[in-house]
Amino acid sequence: MGRITQLLDAAHLRSQTNSWSFAGALLPHEAHELLRIAPGARLVDVRSHAELELNGVMPGALHIEWQSWPGWVSNRHFLTQLAQATDPESLLFFICRSGERSHSAATACAAAGRGGCYNVLEGVEGELNRLTGHRGEVNGWKQRGLPWSQS
Repeated sequence: MGRITQLLDAAHLRSQTNSWSFAGALLPHEAHELLRIAPGARLVDVRSHAELELNGVMPGALHIEWQSWPGWVSNRHFLTQLAQATDPESLLFFICRSGERSHSAATACAAAGRGGCYNVLEGVEGELNRLTGHRGEVNGWKQRGLPWSQS
């Protein structure tokens, strides 16, 4: 069994265990590895433009807002924009700040009939540290030392 298969099988199992409708759920380091080794895989950052400016970006990520700031207004063109920007056969790894909006985006994508939709658990900033009140200390893309840059 190849490495791509191992990673995707683990993601599928997480999704099945939790009864999620999308293909799978990846930890940030798994998504990063798959982006390097799986042809055509895309990281889809669903954070708002404001979040990108304030919290940075991941190199090579496709950005399509799930909700816009201010007001967290839903992007009613999300699926159309996604279809226009990606190959229908690509593996899509959705990421946001904490993994919640990306979960919704992956669910909507799967409900629209698209396969290969994965949520990146923990997101860019990770869970809130209850002791300090800060993100980026417990887990997430940044805390795991994966590539990102301040815009």
